[in-house]
Amino acid sequence: MNLPDSPRNRIARRGLAVQPTKPVGLGLTSRRARESMVERVRQHGVQDQDVLSALGAVERHLFVDQALASRAYEDVALPIGHEQTISRPTVVGTILATVCAHLSVERRRKARVLEIGTGCGWQAALMARLFGEVYSIERIAGLHEAARKNLRSLRLANLRLAFGDGREGLLQVAPFDAIVIAAAGMEVPEALLHQMALGARLIAPVGGEEQALHLIERAGTDDWRLTILEGAHFVRLREGTA
Repeated sequence: MNLPDSPRNRIARRGLAVQPTKPVGLGLTSRRARESMVERVRQHGVQDQDVLSALGAVERHLFVDQALASRAYEDVALPIGHEQTISRPTVVGTILATVCAHLSVERRRKARVLEIGTGCGWQAALMARLFGEVYSIERIAGLHEAARKNLRSLRLANLRLAFGDGREGLLQVAPFDAIVIAAAGMEVPEALLHQMALGARLIAPVGGEEQALHLIERAGTDDWRLTILEGAHFVRLREGTA
């Protein structure tokens, strides 16, 4: 992977997801199902207690269509409209634990982080429980609006949603202590690499038919270090808005 010497600037935009209707009959079953989901994520190798606690606290079924609510706590990706999906809990847990690993508990409370691809808002809600200041960008207008509705009742004062081309990041509030990209491109956008603070981590799926999670750490002004993690399967990272 070739990492850049200088930034390039490009911008665009995206937005629609699912209406947040609370399904009938989940109740305590939801709590038990979440506990089972969290245990599955733990067995997958995630040991970060903050991440596990966030997964247990945020109700995933509120972020999917009511017809799919009974499957919300399975370890599966589910459709959220616009040919997009909500990612598997084990994958999300792994990603969040990886970007958390370099930050002490105290630093997490102050950390500024960026998510590319808000989708239905579930991962953004998890990140808001882990970090001090969270920004999330969505390029599909409908998903952006649906995420706002899904998240409204949670009253997450430290979470800010933006409509736009995530490939450009948010230069006006950079640098970020961590960046999570929730869609796969053939490379990590150069603009995002330059919005990483020194010591920051970025994690993104990279590839075409075959994808893998790439962990990039910024070790210096012009020094980025790459580690390739496990295989992955994400929707495509696209330019522009829709």
